[in-house]
Amino acid sequence: MTAGTLAARIAGLLREPPEEPDMSAGYLDLLGPSASPPPTPAQRAMQSAFLPQIYERVWRPVGFNLAKGWPFGPDTAAEHAMARDRLGLGRPDDIVKPVADVLDVACGPGNVTRALAAGVAGDGLVVGLDASATMLARAAADTRADAHAGTRGPDTRGAGAGAAPVGYVRGDAVDLPFRDGTFDAVCCFGALYLFDDPWTAVDGMIRVLRPGGNLVILTSRRPLVLPADVGRDLVRRATGLNVFGDGEVTGALADRGLTGVRRHRYPLMQLVAARRP
Repeated sequence: MTAGTLAARIAGLLREPPEEPDMSAGYLDLLGPSASPPPTPAQRAMQSAFLPQIYERVWRPVGFNLAKGWPFGPDTAAEHAMARDRLGLGRPDDIVKPVADVLDVACGPGNVTRALAAGVAGDGLVVGLDASATMLARAAADTRADAHAGTRGPDTRGAGAGAAPVGYVRGDAVDLPFRDGTFDAVCCFGALYLFDDPWTAVDGMIRVLRPGGNLVILTSRRPLVLPADVGRDLVRRATGLNVFGDGEVTGALADRGLTGVRRHRYPLMQLVAARRP
């Protein structure tokens, strides 16, 4: 798929598409220059030029695997496989994969985005959205490199040929720019705890899901040794991160009418999946 065709296809998903979609930077920028810095230390780190360089190979595998209980919890490849399974996608080596439109919210440098594309047929589309220009620049570069090499990463063998095209959008994860009921699957891995208003973000993810679509969220989990209010406030003030109790995310999805809500708990993280009826 050419860059122009990809830009036009992504623009067709937007509530207010630009007249001339421009992906010359490797992504479609819907935010433009920001007049103010991100408000929390965690959000400022995500916008930095340094973190995208180490995110996929150091920051994410080390930090996330420890939070998931390494060496007993799932590694990155198992995490990606679980995401594809819960979203109703195929495996990288499947001959026949589903044709689906998939959204990866707060995609960072696109590591999960590309892993999802490995489970979607070539007629589908996987879109990664993030507010960080530095993260998206790295995502676009790595996606081009993987496509040229005919692979999409060590856990996605066989995904180079026939896998879904991947495109990136710079936009607001709490106010998603897409039309209602646009995607068959929505994923948000390792980002919900960064948002100032996580429940509005969840509302947006549900809004852009088609009926029958699947939602998967990997986010923080508060250790039971920390009192709910004290633990949440201490972590939020120190880092800008939200820590969610065992029933908060599952309860929020059930309260919003989603069905089949299920959760995998890890020491400091939780993976929650549900379906829009």
